Amino acid sequence: MSVDVKTVKRVARLARIAVSEEDAERMTGELNAILGFVDQLNEVDVSGVEPMTSVTPMEMKKRQDVVTDGNKAADIVANAPATEENFFLVPKVVE
Repeated sequence: MSVDVKTVKRVARLARIAVSEEDAERMTGELNAILGFVDQLNEVDVSGVEPMTSVTPMEMKKRQDVVTDGNKAADIVANAPATEENFFLVPKVVE
């Protein structure tokens, strides 16, 4: 797959990014280099390789999934500038 200046400008317009003519030409080369590297990765045979989340084998730490009432309301509002009955007080912004 190859990218031309027209494609770079279209992608920039879709992303709402202002791109000058010389930047578009420079980006064309950079995007083609990136796509070339991706094509190289597609040539690698990964059949028989299991998907993994890390390069070192490990198990995720898990906790018991239990429902609690929390009892943390006072801790949560402790640093708030103004509270009332464990609710944040905010200034009125709409009349």
